[in-house]
Amino acid sequence: MIKQAKQQLLMAAALAALGLSASASFAKDVVVDTKGEVPYVIDGRNVVARSGFDLCWRTGYWTPAAATNTLQAGNNLPVGCECDKDVVPADKCAPAAAAPAAGAKAAAPAAVAPVSDKVKLAADALFEFDKAVLLPAGKAKLDDLAAKAKNVKLEVILAVGHTDRIGGDAYNQKLSEKRAAAVKTYLVGKGVEANRVYTEGKGEKQPVTAGKCNNLGKESGKNKKLVECLQPDRRVEIEVIGTK
Repeated sequence: MIKQAKQQLLMAAALAALGLSASASFAKDVVVDTKGEVPYVIDGRNVVARSGFDLCWRTGYWTPAAATNTLQAGNNLPVGCECDKDVVPADKCAPAAAAPAAGAKAAAPAAVAPVSDKVKLAADALFEFDKAVLLPAGKAKLDDLAAKAKNVKLEVILAVGHTDRIGGDAYNQKLSEKRAAAVKTYLVGKGVEANRVYTEGKGEKQPVTAGKCNNLGKESGKNKKLVECLQPDRRVEIEVIGTK
């Protein structure tokens, strides 16, 4: 409760700086998710507040899941359908189709959905073992990615960090988050808008080596054979979503 109260106070201060009403941040026409968290700032008109670039203002509660699970009371559609169409599945944003009246004209074709371009970058090109500092080869890959992103109408970039199984769960979770954050910082330095880059850490939860590296001896960073075998697990997956 104390943590949530602090977050609400910070949100109120941010809203005051924007000239918005703090009490309006929890709008009557928006149904909050099961945790009572609203992913977008709501202005005094009970609509999502937007920046000068027509981007929705996100609160500290924003995640792809919150954008999908927080529903609008008026039409029962995810509130993220208006702000983050690239994150919310298209089928969730389609209102229930009513039966066409007799003699009615066919509906216009649906708009083209954003194109998702998923890129996987091996962590050995981005980071050293047990590190979250970008190596020159990793920077070169991100330079190329930032250049390609300029050729599309960018919606969002998702950067998800991963680690191998060596070390504790909590430590690896933090390390994966730091790797994803390092990628975001670098991309922002190359001109990508910060609010277009979403980062997440998965720790050691999603290995790609499966059982290939078992029976290689002690689970230690000093075990060179094991470290080398687990290299594919030490990675950052980047997904660029936009329209061409």
